[in-house]
Amino acid sequence: MREIVAEVKNLKAGYGNRVILENINFQVFKGEIFMILGGSGCGKSTLLKHMIGLYKPMSGDVIINGKSIVNTDGAGKREIMRSFGVTYQGGALFKSLTLTENISLPLEEYTGYPKDVIEKIAERKLELVGLDGFGDYMPSEISGGMAKRAGIARAMALDPELLFFDEPSAGLDPISSAKLDELILNLRNKTGTTMLIVTHELDSIFSVADRVIVLDRESKGIIASGKPAELLHESPNPFVREFLSRSDMKRKV
Repeated sequence: MREIVAEVKNLKAGYGNRVILENINFQVFKGEIFMILGGSGCGKSTLLKHMIGLYKPMSGDVIINGKSIVNTDGAGKREIMRSFGVTYQGGALFKSLTLTENISLPLEEYTGYPKDVIEKIAERKLELVGLDGFGDYMPSEISGGMAKRAGIARAMALDPELLFFDEPSAGLDPISSAKLDELILNLRNKTGTTMLIVTHELDSIFSVADRVIVLDRESKGIIASGKPAELLHESPNPFVREFLSRSDMKRKV
């Protein structure tokens, strides 16, 4: 049986009394690239925030590497959060720090390594994402695509088993977006890291995702799950077929 890295069980989530998602169930397996899709307002970002422990669900559970991030607090929760990395839309780099200093932050917080060792690790992570030689650059001195790569390097600083991506291609031109997709695939192949990607930009879905789920705003749930190519041709839901057909047409242009 395949090893389960992350699992969402009967999740009901929202803000205040407003329910955004309910009856959400899925598993993410070790080493796969798993993508969460859906139109605007369907709850993709809400789901991500609950999976990484920023919010507590109305009910249900999120299991990361066999441990509940919902029912764990304090040091236990911090240990679970240490096991995964998160990348944000703009890279979320600290503008007053160099790239090396940005990547060093989680190492300084979670390890007792001396400074020279931390700097060496940061340099290796930059090299891994194609930014070797840019360690002394400030975020303002690099392009948006490079900032996203640096954000990935920081998310990988602690060698996490699982990486969460929040709209990784947002704001990039098609060439930069394609290069980022290639990087994600290469990182998975080199490191075996499991990737969970939240996105509404579908140009690269057929070349990146192993499996997907599609969220729906009206039903507040999952309306399709599986391999994207199979859903494109075989999903009984017309919205899913149309959604993926538009992506497929863009991909071929």
